[in-house]
Amino acid sequence: MKVILNVDVKSLGEEGDVKNVANGYARNFLLPRNLAVPYNETTVAIFEARKAEIEARKEQKRKDSLSLKEKLEAAVIEITMPAGANGKLYGAVTPHVIGEALAKLGFDIERKRIDLQGVAVKSVGTFKAVIKLYETQVAEIHFAVKAQEEEKKEEKPAKPAKGGRNNRHEAPKAEASVAEEAAPAEAPAEAPASDAAEGSAE
Repeated sequence: MKVILNVDVKSLGEEGDVKNVANGYARNFLLPRNLAVPYNETTVAIFEARKAEIEARKEQKRKDSLSLKEKLEAAVIEITMPAGANGKLYGAVTPHVIGEALAKLGFDIERKRIDLQGVAVKSVGTFKAVIKLYETQVAEIHFAVKAQEEEKKEEKPAKPAKGGRNNRHEAPKAEASVAEEAAPAEAPAEAPASDAAEGSAE
């Protein structure tokens, strides 16, 4: 079915665009939601009258796109991923990964608009990607891929703490042994006293 888009429809087109779509898609989705109208003499005349208004909105989009292009190309983009000692990544940098990095910087970019131009990023270094913006405008971004530091291995030596607990448990045993050694020393001291008592009795 031939329709005219009443508003911008993601992945389909912009307001005022004429599109050929499946009948079911038009009748079940586009037309009920007023996203499009059937293409006929009446609707064509309506959109001709709105042409200047639509073109003004497109011009604003071009300006916004140019501003976004400048911000993207000036952004410092860093991606940290697990890597081996030789700098090879355990995974790969994909448009999805780049999209997440851009989102952290406040950019909302569709993953399908990010093009790595056939380059598989599987090592640390600096690379570039192209982002398709509005109409023919594109932004060329540069991003740095860095190896993720392995912090967990450095935190492993927690064993001394356990040894400290054992020392605390062993402390009472040491005190007990000292007490046992002291006890026999007191016994001979009492023996002379008993002997003295016997002597006086004689």
